[in-house]
Amino acid sequence: MKLVILFGPQAVGKMTIGQHLAAKTNMKLFHNHMSIDLVSHFFDYGTPAGKRLVNLIRREIFEEVSRSDLKGLIFTYVWAFDLQSDWDYIEQVAALFESRGGTGYYVELEADMEQRIQRNKTENRLQHKPTKRDIQWSEKDLIETHEQYRLNSLPDEIQKTNYLRINNTDLDAESAAEMIVSRFAL
Repeated sequence: MKLVILFGPQAVGKMTIGQHLAAKTNMKLFHNHMSIDLVSHFFDYGTPAGKRLVNLIRREIFEEVSRSDLKGLIFTYVWAFDLQSDWDYIEQVAALFESRGGTGYYVELEADMEQRIQRNKTENRLQHKPTKRDIQWSEKDLIETHEQYRLNSLPDEIQKTNYLRINNTDLDAESAAEMIVSRFAL
């Protein structure tokens, strides 16, 4: 079982690269908005109930997948490096898979703000993430989150054996996915 955690700021290309990676590897993609958008029909993600339900759904998916005979899971996540709770969350998810013999792979994406603002409006993003369809709101949220949290790691901050950082500002999603496949022999 392989667990690929694709992380980086909003609209950096996690889901799109994850889609290409899933197609190349036959792994399953679980992008973070699959749970967020489901719960948003009932509770806003920012509410205690919304966060609790999103975390519950994710935990149950991780539990079942980590026990399954699937090849692996690709999970996308916006990791705030200045929040210990985000570090703890990633460790818990990885530990679950590793406790069952799985291997964790960590892929960090970064792109400049101008490119991320453009990607925030792409057809693929809006098709798969209904809560992002209010472009004015999602762009404001993207900028505010960027100002409030540190969403990319510092040099040498991540000390994982299976770690790759990709600046995909000028790189298409298929090429980025191929870099991941090649680096980790997926």
